[in-house]
Amino acid sequence: MPAFGDESLKTALPFNDEVRAKTDHLYEKVKDRIPEIEWRLHAPYIAAINDLKKQKNAVILAHNYMTPEIFHCVGDFAGDSLQLAKEAAKSDADIIVQAGVHFMAETSKILAPEKTVLIPDRQAGCSLAASLTGADVRLLKQKYPGVPVVTYVNTTADVKAETDICCTSSNAVEVVEQAAQEFGTDTVILIPDQYLAKNVAAMTDIKIVTWAGACEVHERFTADDIREIREGTPGVIVLAHPECPPDVLAEADFAGSTSGMSNYVKDKQPENVVLITECSMSDNVALENPNVNFVRPCNLCPHMKRISLPKILRALQTMEHEVLIDPEIIEKARKPIERMIALPLKRQSMYNHQRKPEVAAIEARV
Repeated sequence: MPAFGDESLKTALPFNDEVRAKTDHLYEKVKDRIPEIEWRLHAPYIAAINDLKKQKNAVILAHNYMTPEIFHCVGDFAGDSLQLAKEAAKSDADIIVQAGVHFMAETSKILAPEKTVLIPDRQAGCSLAASLTGADVRLLKQKYPGVPVVTYVNTTADVKAETDICCTSSNAVEVVEQAAQEFGTDTVILIPDQYLAKNVAAMTDIKIVTWAGACEVHERFTADDIREIREGTPGVIVLAHPECPPDVLAEADFAGSTSGMSNYVKDKQPENVVLITECSMSDNVALENPNVNFVRPCNLCPHMKRISLPKILRALQTMEHEVLIDPEIIEKARKPIERMIALPLKRQSMYNHQRKPEVAAIEARV
């Protein structure tokens, strides 16, 4: 489907025999999710993008929330935000096109500063990342001196630059416990996602200082939604993202990152499953697991949906919009990411932790 506000498909490229020859094998991957009439709009862009990538030595990072025509047909690397950035840094490509949101493009630039990083739409932001600034973090550190700052990777470069160590949704409990041990404290600042922080607080004895940030997609899910899904599909396995409110996770069978949920489906092959996250991910995981039935509650991320095939093609043609970060910020922001990557983490899922009946979470106000 066209991205929100994307008028460029009105002047679609021609679908001809040359395009068909270049894309028929790709349509086999997505034909169960994309009707043929819609494919005729996508295929010319896919062919042009894949040709241009080769010419310019470019790669496309496709986040799990991208629509199937992007995720399966032009993405060179697919996964969650940190996984994509790590792959970008290892790649020998000169150009990285981030099919995701702006903070993800920043993370790619931080880990691969020598490469040209492009974001197809500068307005592809994030409600969670926008909830916190570097100045806010500095005020938090003044208010809680000596308390380590653990920052979720879903944040801007200036926030990471003020951070002691980063975490992902899958390793947050372990990172918090490691940070507390290293700093010799019983309290850790975990920002900016209030729900991730509260979910972590329910699984550790560390006191958690939270921030009132949230993902506008995940915070819309409720425990009632989960109960209604179970009533409609008895026996369904519920996989929830840790950015969801705690009562949602309490109703779920598994809680983990987008990669964690994808791996769960691949490994367990449940008969019926529901992914409590952005709904495009279900389409992508379903195509890779044809024997699994997916129940699809649909909460769309309007920012992710700003990324479209025409915009990706335009980015490669014009080299817009390049993501630029002050070198000093890059240097400071890289350290907490690399520190997290270097930790010998063993448990990679919130699911592996027992929840406590009481939660020690302190909401920070600055």
